[in-house]
Amino acid sequence: MFPKMTLPAAAAQAIPKGAQKLGFDQLYAPIAPAMETLSRLLESQKDDFEPEIRELVTYTLANSGKRLRPILLFYTGMSHEGQISGELVKAAAVVEMVHVATLVHDDVLDSAELRHRKATVAQKYGNAVAVLLGDTLFAHALKLASEFSSVAVCRLVASATQQVCSGEISQTLQRGNPEISRAGYYRIIELKTAELFRAACALGAELGGYGDLDVRAASDFGKHLGVAYQIFDDFADLFGQESKIGKTLGTDLSSGKVTLPMILLKEQLSDERFVSLFNNARRGVDSAQSEFLDALRCDAVMTGVIEEFEAHILSAKIALNRYDGRYASDYLNLICDLVTTQVQSMVE
Repeated sequence: MFPKMTLPAAAAQAIPKGAQKLGFDQLYAPIAPAMETLSRLLESQKDDFEPEIRELVTYTLANSGKRLRPILLFYTGMSHEGQISGELVKAAAVVEMVHVATLVHDDVLDSAELRHRKATVAQKYGNAVAVLLGDTLFAHALKLASEFSSVAVCRLVASATQQVCSGEISQTLQRGNPEISRAGYYRIIELKTAELFRAACALGAELGGYGDLDVRAASDFGKHLGVAYQIFDDFADLFGQESKIGKTLGTDLSSGKVTLPMILLKEQLSDERFVSLFNNARRGVDSAQSEFLDALRCDAVMTGVIEEFEAHILSAKIALNRYDGRYASDYLNLICDLVTTQVQSMVE
């Protein structure tokens, strides 16, 4: 399907090590120049911040991961010939900065110590600094968005930021609530994760000059991929290995987040039994946590998670069938396949 492509040494260095290990090399190859330009643009942003926080901004932006949202924006916005405009690079910086800001706040909420194999901002500088830095990054992202000639860019980014934060608030309010429904769970992840995936894809297609139907198709693709990605992330938090994932795991259970595997287990047990398992595990006793994780490994839960994940991956691929970016479609499909491979590696 894909031509054999070897990344130049300079371009290969622009790929985060974690992404290289996950086989993202093939995905990065056609967009390597744009990714390099994005890295330089993000690095240069520190000069727009006050001197006192430039070190923090540099640390935070350099400590990013696969930059999946910029990748989505580049592929949905590139021309039929595979060209990526300067506007797309700047928009990718905006989206990545919003994403990084959410991670800074997430790590405070989850008391996480590691992010991309390095100390989180909260761990390194303290919670108070991390909260304020996340706010500053949000503000700077909107400032960059306001510099586009079209107000639609700023409107889309501002709306996505509002929804992402709303999703985080909703999830925070639901912490420790074992009664959360499957619909409630999906409502949260559509806001806190899928919305920024959707916005990145819609923004890419719009700035790339594609028509309304293509923008809608790209938007639908991003939404379903975002939902699938969060299902994967929640699954990894319970069953992944920190050495492979590169961030603090187990925070969902300890902080009282009820995710899809837990909801599927609840559907298999009596309410009393599930609540007992959940509350005992939350207290941090090793034996109780082991009992809860063993219960989560049942066939009904594992099969259910995979089925839900694959349904959204399929919906994402179906949406791509309506998208006119033929050159990019194979690579957007490849993103779906790479995420699927990561899920499969945890259940084999």
